[in-house]
Amino acid sequence: MVNLTCAVLAGLALMTGQPEAEPQPVDGELLPIEQNIITFTNHERTKHGLEPLEIDWELMKSARAHCEWMARVRRLVHTWRPVAENIAMGQSHSSEAVRSWMNSSGHRANILNPGHKRIGVAAFRTPEGTIFWCQQFRR
Repeated sequence: MVNLTCAVLAGLALMTGQPEAEPQPVDGELLPIEQNIITFTNHERTKHGLEPLEIDWELMKSARAHCEWMARVRRLVHTWRPVAENIAMGQSHSSEAVRSWMNSSGHRANILNPGHKRIGVAAFRTPEGTIFWCQQFRR
């Protein structure tokens, strides 16, 4: 079985490629990279006059599990769960992932959907260094 590590690297470590200890996500606690995804997403929402999304720990668990699976099988596939979802792979920083989603009409619609009130996110890196990203939304 492939050993995956959660992409917990701060922007500097991602840019420099320096190895860093990577703690595993814990229920009820956000990793820095997860907080960054939420921060950049909510920044986009507030720029468009929308309320920020609230963290939903059930969605966090779902996004983490799905993102880890995508990284393990090295496939970008949407979840079967009944949630709105944005997925991506290959971006080196959370700001780049959110920017990619905002430049895609369907992904942008998920981020800027006024009916979405809650969010769960995740980022996992393969041993080869590819980062998989996931956002899940619901009312």
